Amino acid sequence: MRIAVISDTHIPSRADAIPRWVVEEVEASDHTIHAGDFDSPDAYDTVVDIAPELTAVIGNIDPASIDLPEVATLDVEGVRFVVTHGTGDLAGYDERVAGIVDEHAGDGRTIGVSGHTHQRRDEEIGGYRLLNPGSATGADPAPEVSMFVVDVSDGEVDVTALTG
Repeated sequence: MRIAVISDTHIPSRADAIPRWVVEEVEASDHTIHAGDFDSPDAYDTVVDIAPELTAVIGNIDPASIDLPEVATLDVEGVRFVVTHGTGDLAGYDERVAGIVDEHAGDGRTIGVSGHTHQRRDEEIGGYRLLNPGSATGADPAPEVSMFVVDVSDGEVDVTALTG
């Protein structure tokens, strides 16, 4: 299964639209994970329209009308993805996200997905692989537009970072 992992689109407050190449990667995936901060119901609707399947969480600037959970899980090919935005101070971010992942971990391999910082990262923290795709629109303070494509097959995970 091919999973597009995006976050922090911030449309319209910090960006006008999702770049075409990101849209194409989402459309080409079997599933999309969005780690919050869509920014508006219209931005959420855009992602819903382009993603064949979507797992998403609410971010700290998302309006309540988007009505998403703070934490979501996705089980694919023997791997559990725990998705949270990571809302809160940057100090303690890694420990906070790893703690949330630990609370929702599966019996097998578990990978955490978060956003909030706009900085793309792929780190091992607290015994879990944590992915932060950065910002799918390059919204400030992101240094560039970024996302991950994750290929999952029979418990094996291959993560590719894409930037533009």
